[in-house]
Amino acid sequence: MAYDKLAPREAVEKSVKALEKNGIKTLIVPNKNAAKEKVLALLPKGAEVMTMSSVTLEQTGIRDAIEDSPDYKSVRKIFETMKSESDADAKQKLGAAPHWAIGSVHAVTEDGKMIIASNTGSQLPAYAYGSEHVILVIGTQKIVKDFDDGLKRIYEYVLPLESERVKKAYGMSESNVSKLLVINKEVKPDRLTVVFVEEVLGF
Repeated sequence: MAYDKLAPREAVEKSVKALEKNGIKTLIVPNKNAAKEKVLALLPKGAEVMTMSSVTLEQTGIRDAIEDSPDYKSVRKIFETMKSESDADAKQKLGAAPHWAIGSVHAVTEDGKMIIASNTGSQLPAYAYGSEHVILVIGTQKIVKDFDDGLKRIYEYVLPLESERVKKAYGMSESNVSKLLVINKEVKPDRLTVVFVEEVLGF
């Protein structure tokens, strides 16, 4: 299976129905510009927002739109003021439970599961529980048949690309799938929103 090709419409529709059944509100937009507009429309003015590390957020312009706007309380900008060792604990807690968290995932199954891989695990607490509201922006090329195919996508497709990215960005030798989060269902109504984008975005 080509993991960089958009999923067929039938697979997208199956995933949407399954996600909705699992308590996850799901929207579909045609391209990255529409995705940015949709995300900004969902955010209330003055919201405390953490934009997670994500190639998708960079490609859509969502991260810059939030970080450069006076309309939102950027957690990343707060981090810039927390430079002393004594701030480390508070910084960790704020990153784990911002009021709004925005990011992406690495695979979505047709039966409504989402899989997120991480090297440090820093974004996972907010996605799983910490944030009151989570928005996940996902190119539909990330839709896979089932859980096993999702893991295959992560290890065979995502990991090599992420390793290449961190080599260039941080001089690291490689990245790792150190931790995995699987979201099977959301039990809190209206907490989690997926914005599917019918455009290849991210890894």
